[in-house]
Amino acid sequence: MVKTLKETGADTLCLVPPAHNEKFDICVELVNAAKKANVQNVLLISSAGCDLAERDKQPRLREFVDIETLVLSSKGDASTSTGHSPCVIRAGFYAENLLLYSPQAKNDGIIPAPVGRDHKFAPVALGDVALLAAHVLSGKGQHGFDDKHRGQLMVLTGPMLATGDELAAAVSKALDTEVVFEDISMAEAKKVLHTQSHNDESEKEYLLEYYTLVREGKTNYISTTAFVNVTGQHPQDPVEFFKVYAEEFKPTPARKKRKTEAGN
Repeated sequence: MVKTLKETGADTLCLVPPAHNEKFDICVELVNAAKKANVQNVLLISSAGCDLAERDKQPRLREFVDIETLVLSSKGDASTSTGHSPCVIRAGFYAENLLLYSPQAKNDGIIPAPVGRDHKFAPVALGDVALLAAHVLSGKGQHGFDDKHRGQLMVLTGPMLATGDELAAAVSKALDTEVVFEDISMAEAKKVLHTQSHNDESEKEYLLEYYTLVREGKTNYISTTAFVNVTGQHPQDPVEFFKVYAEEFKPTPARKKRKTEAGN
């Protein structure tokens, strides 16, 4: 890995922790290789909410704090240039995760998720996270990254706090058809993820842990200031997001027929 990094002549590393059971160990290997290769600039894509997670209840979320520590500790290591110009983006719950429930939306007109009725969260479009990262990675300053970005901890969520019912309303508005939210148990959520998601088991655990953060009221905030300041744009709101993925959520002919028959 060190040899590869040196051969590329890369001066910048964007570290995206993989959806893998050994996520932390893989990140350790990459960061240590970057140190030996003296890769100066490091951008870490972390997770919003990791600082609010409890190690015994949400270990998959909490390990992002350990990864952040791993990356940022290089800043004080005089033996390497790595970390001289660091940046961390804590990305919120990816709105694309809601695509996991598109079969229920298409066939039954429901969005099933274990987030409770009372608390809110602000899903963020993956494209917005990529756009923010692109601005950081392409920025240049005297010491590596652009001085506007260097050393920053940027938290990015979507622009709209929403309950499950409000998310379903956004889907309904985007598709011009009725979709409702159904609060399900964690056990039911596990079954849905098992049957409909091809993600690594560790990623499924991460999603379930994030849902518990929502239920605990720890996601009742938005954070878009850094995104607006860096990109000059506004993050995509849920209605716009669901319009982009309209085909994934549009009702099937069978569901339309059932609805028509019910109306008659």
